[in-house]
Amino acid sequence: MSATVTGGHEPPRQTIVEESRRRVALLLEYDGSRYVGSQYQRNAPTVQAVLEDAIERATGCRSRAAFAGRTDAGVHALGQVASFLTGSRLALDALQRALNAWLPREVAVRAIAEVAPAFDVRRAARRRHYRYLIDNRRVRPALERGRVWHLPRPLDVASMAEAAAGVTGHRDFGAFASVPDRPGSTERTLYCFTVRRQDERVTVDAVANAFLPHQVRRMVGALVDVGLGRRSVAEYEGLLFAAPAVAGPSAPAHALYLVGVDYGRPLFGENDSLVSELRV
Repeated sequence: MSATVTGGHEPPRQTIVEESRRRVALLLEYDGSRYVGSQYQRNAPTVQAVLEDAIERATGCRSRAAFAGRTDAGVHALGQVASFLTGSRLALDALQRALNAWLPREVAVRAIAEVAPAFDVRRAARRRHYRYLIDNRRVRPALERGRVWHLPRPLDVASMAEAAAGVTGHRDFGAFASVPDRPGSTERTLYCFTVRRQDERVTVDAVANAFLPHQVRRMVGALVDVGLGRRSVAEYEGLLFAAPAVAGPSAPAHALYLVGVDYGRPLFGENDSLVSELRV
């Protein structure tokens, strides 16, 4: 009884549970290939839409789901965290089984927990961990197509790592963001930004208190320019002082993963190790 991908229509507000006796947190994994992002969009499939459909089928009541971080079209997640209010008294393990039965195959609830009713899944998050995967082989991949960015030219990973280390800390990352649709600070704290090679796989990890729209993909795209010799390490670091939305190019979405969200305390007990293996 697996659900099919539905559109991004927002459900009528009167059908949504506004007050309830408990809030449930979910650790989600999903393949973002078929979705236009995590959040609602009109007439387009989103992770939020299929999750709320599954919640309604599992509990018999429509509930609004909130997410710890917004992922763009095509971006995947290993450890997205969502929460919703429900009046259902289903045991947590039964609720997890029911949700997974109704969710499409490319979305899964990896862990479930009950949290305080006032818990804010987005504002309570302290750090987000994203990972970008680059296949640096000469021949294009077959099995991992749509999961990695294939770059056949050799990359200077040492220079990429040096450039990445040079932009960590509390900085203004406005140059790495898309043009904002509303005013607001573009300062963020980048705790960790690393580049490493293992055989022909290049992995970029970024951990910050929060990220601007498209920030990770633009940071990676500009890093690849460093790796290809198109931009120096100093030029990369100089982007911190550049005009808004000028950094890039933006790396493809299909190789980006939201690995985990850190709340400074366990949410999912023994399953909390699933959230992120990168501790900084």
